[in-house]
This record gives sequence, structure tokens and C-alpha cells, in this order.
Amino acid sequence: MEYLRTLKPLFTISKHWTPIRCIQARYCSKVAKTTVGTREQRTTVDKFKSQISSGPSFQDFIRGVSVNEVRPEDGDQSDSYLPEGLEMGNSRKVYFETYGCQMNVNDTEIAWSILQKKGYERTVNLNKADVVLLVTCSIREKAEQTIWNRLKQLTAMKRKKLKTHTPMKIGILGCMAERLKTELLEREKLVDVLAGPDAYRDLPRLLTVADGGQQASNVLLSLEETYADIMPVHHAPQGHSAFVSIMRGCDNMCSYCIVPFTRGRERSRPVTSILEEVRMLSDQGVKEVTLLGQNVNSYRDTSQEQFCGSDRTKLSRGFNTVYKTKQGGLRFSDLLDQVSLIDPDMRIRFTSPHPKDFPDEVLHLIAERGNICKQIHLPVQSGSNQVLKAMRRGYTREAYLDLVKNIKQIIPGVSLSSDFISGFCGETEDDHRQTLSLIREVGYNVGFLFAYSMRKKTHAFHRLKDDVPREVKQRRLVECISAFREEATRVNAALIGSTQLVLVEGESKRSAADLCGRTDGNTKVIFPREDAAVQRPESQSAPIRAGDYVLVKILSASSQSLRGRALGLSSLRGSATPCETLQTMMHRLDEHVVSDTTLSTHH
Repeated sequence: MEYLRTLKPLFTISKHWTPIRCIQARYCSKVAKTTVGTREQRTTVDKFKSQISSGPSFQDFIRGVSVNEVRPEDGDQSDSYLPEGLEMGNSRKVYFETYGCQMNVNDTEIAWSILQKKGYERTVNLNKADVVLLVTCSIREKAEQTIWNRLKQLTAMKRKKLKTHTPMKIGILGCMAERLKTELLEREKLVDVLAGPDAYRDLPRLLTVADGGQQASNVLLSLEETYADIMPVHHAPQGHSAFVSIMRGCDNMCSYCIVPFTRGRERSRPVTSILEEVRMLSDQGVKEVTLLGQNVNSYRDTSQEQFCGSDRTKLSRGFNTVYKTKQGGLRFSDLLDQVSLIDPDMRIRFTSPHPKDFPDEVLHLIAERGNICKQIHLPVQSGSNQVLKAMRRGYTREAYLDLVKNIKQIIPGVSLSSDFISGFCGETEDDHRQTLSLIREVGYNVGFLFAYSMRKKTHAFHRLKDDVPREVKQRRLVECISAFREEATRVNAALIGSTQLVLVEGESKRSAADLCGRTDGNTKVIFPREDAAVQRPESQSAPIRAGDYVLVKILSASSQSLRGRALGLSSLRGSATPCETLQTMMHRLDEHVVSDTTLSTHH
């Protein structure tokens, strides 16, 4: 029974829950202390025992930690209150709204896969929805406030549907469900269902309970749940790209971050499951896969005995962690190696990594494989050693810059992106200036910058003081954004005149006359919708479609995007355009470069 120490209740019962049975506690006391002598007393005891034997068992209220346990076959006793048939969706329509990071996009696909197998149908029309599920984020206060506002809108819509036979149910999934479970259930009765990041398997039961008029909640955090046996239903636009979750949770415990408390400890999905999903996506024609995790490059698969050696995890030089180095397991470099071999014409990206987990073998693998994008997200958060220490990031400014230098040496032409937090606890003007100087020294082409938002449960909430005024945070944020844009403009301008391989995403948001896509370095490229040269006996040009690789001559640049003109269709394994045709087109294009540089850099 030692493992039971890791367990939490399968679900919580709100104050609105009506019990199926009501058995008073005094009977237990009576049975324990009284010697049964009379027939009346014996009848009472027998009746109570009968109620116990026919009611829910202890197993009905807990979930085992192993996700690989054998599930009961049809006809066997279920581990739920509800008969299997009652958990069916019966073609009820479910509508998803996804907020926050790419992990939430993947969580949406997992939740939909589970509900689809239970007979639910998906709709993109909110007015037709029987169930509305919001996949939420808690990383910042603004993200949570967005959800609260949306809940009020949905509740007003729900009240208008109360006269129907199947009134609309509202559910909160993901991080916000875990962080604010009590408040979500009690505040104005806005929510019918809560499911934390590790409880999506329980969604059919929770929705069935909600159909009975009760609030239902399961925010259990698991030590093992990776949804390895559930194949997500990918819902990517045009089907050219997809996210694949490889690990969940985080062990880093950065002082500002709520993730370890909303998504739990790190656990990695078995490599066999990941490879199966990537092969399936390749067969479907997907051209780009992004491997996902809260700390994606700390991946460590220990699911098979042969993986559990004595080797300890390696960190980037000069980096450390709040936890001891881990032993054994198949590492991120091993997984990245195997994934990249599945389809040489499929781009491989990964996010979000931690700078501590970039040993040289990972960098050399990225440099060697043509389909692993030469773009690395390297979150730094601050350029000040004092702030980095308060954040518990495990490195100094100097160690971070040494890593940047090492990356640029091993991967020439690499594109770097980063995260920054302005106004963290105790940040001074000098600390802020050091962050500005780091932004200018590294030269990122993509950045994610935010003002600090204190989150409950975090180390900073308990130990530090949020002492930077809001207006100072905003002013520093604006200055960081300005510095980033200056450097991004410089980095992107260096690409003018080059030819970039672009994976086409589709039509530009601002003009149907333009298409957009992304370079290997993840920079957006806008170019006119024109036929491109191809290698075909019957034709020398063809329309460009989403999912195509296209060679684009870059003509102008801004901090946000590049503009150019398509030269011809291509691939990761080599150009499909005849060399003579490509040279002719480039010569013709060069004649018009002067006029084309006036093209707008906005889209």
C-alpha cells in the first residue's frame, strides 16, 4: 500500500452535489462499540453491512498511479460509478476553445480523441454546441482574466438555452482548472465540469455527471500520466504541421513559474509511442512536426529496462539544477535522432526547451540533420545575475552567453529566440539595463516579452516581494520590446538578397494576393501568390499550395517578417526545380529588385 501515499481523490464533490445515498456516521460508531444482543440490533447491523457491500468500494474513489494497468473487459466490474453506456456522447456536439501555449493545443487534440471515441461530435459553431470546453492557461493573470470574462459570456448564452432538452454544459480544462478549482466551482456557478491536465480520460464520466445536474471535478495530478496510448486527433489548419507531446510537467521550480503546480512533475512519454505518432503524421503528408514539453529537452524515457543504465544526465556547461542529476533513460538526443530519420522531407522543431539541457551531442545532431530546424528557443528571462538567482534559473549571464557562443559555433547561421520577464521581484534599473544589453549582444529574431505577474503557490509568492510598480514594469517592458525589435530588424535585414526555403502555411492574413510561410529559422515570409517553376515535362510552372516547400528570394525585411518572391517549388532533400530554370528566374528577378524592395513588410 506504499504507493497510496501518492494518490489524491479521483474527483471532488462540490457543495451542490446531492449524494446517491445518505448513511449517517453514527451507525459506524454504534457497530464498533455495541455488543449485538437483540434481533433488532442484529437487523440494523445486517442492513448496514448490506448497504456497504452494495455501495461504492474504496477503489471507486481513487485512481491507481499506473497508466499501463489492464482495463476491465466488457462485463467486468468497472472502476466508475456509472455504467459504460451512460458515458456515451450520443452525438452531442462539443465545441473547444484553446488558450495559451502549444501544449494546450495538443491537450485539446487528446481530449477530443477521448470524447470522439465515446460518440461525441465536434462542431466549430458555438451556437450548435451542447458542450463548450475551454482549454485554459494560468501562466499570467491576464490569461486567467480572459477566461473569467469568457465564462460570463458563455453563461449568458447558456441561460438562453435552458428551455431545450439538453442544456449547454460548460467545462474548464487544463492549468486553470487545477489552480482555481474551488473558486471555479463556487463563483456564480459558471462551470459544470472541471478537468485538470492529467484528468482528460475522465471527461466522459464528468460530462455524464454534469448531465444529471451536478458539478463534476477531477483535478488529480499524476506521477505517470502521459496519454501515451491515446492518439491525438490533429486539427491543424491545412494539415501541413502538427504538435507532438513528448513529455509533461516540469521539475525546475523556477521561482516565478506556476507550471510545476498546475502540470505536476516531469514524466516522459515512451519513445515507441512518439515514433508511432510521427510515422502516422508522415503518412498523412504532414511536413512539419513540433515536439512539445514544458522542458522538452529534459526528455528521459525510462519505460523499458534496457534504457535504465547508469549514465547521469548531462547539462550545458556552467548550468545547474535545484534537483540532483537523474540516472538512466533514453535522452532527448536519442529521441531527436530517431524522429528525424522517419521522414527526411519533414521538418522537426521542438519547444519549449531550457538552456541547461543543451549538451554538445544535441547541438551536433541539430547541425548534422538537414530536417532538424536550425532554430533554437533559448529562454533567458533576464540579463542580470541578481535577478537570475532570485528566479532560481540555475545559471549566470556569463554561462548563458557562453552557451550562445557555443551554439553559434556548432550551428552556423542558427536562429535564436527567447523569453523575457520585465519587473521581476527586486529588479533594479541596473538589472533592467543588463537585460537590454543582453538582448543587443545576442541578436534574437523572435522574442516573447512580458511584464511579471505574481502567481500564487510559487516560490516567489511565498518568499519574495512583488515590489516593482506596475507602471515601471510596463515602461521597462516597452524598452525591452524596442531593443528586441531593433536587433530583430538587423538580424532579418542580413537575409535580404538570400534565397530561403519556405514551408507555405497558406494565405496571408492581410491580403488574399499574398501567401505566407516560415523559414527554417521560423521567420515569417510574405510573397505574392504566383505560379512557381516545377520540374515537369508537361509544364514549367504550377500553383503554390499550403504544405509546399518553396524557394523564396528575400527582397525586404522588418522585425516581424521578410518579404520576397517565389522562385520555384523545392524540398528538404533537394530542389525540384531545374537548375537552368532557377538561374533564369533569379536573373529575371534581379532586374526588378529595385522596384520590388518597396513592397510592404506588413501582412
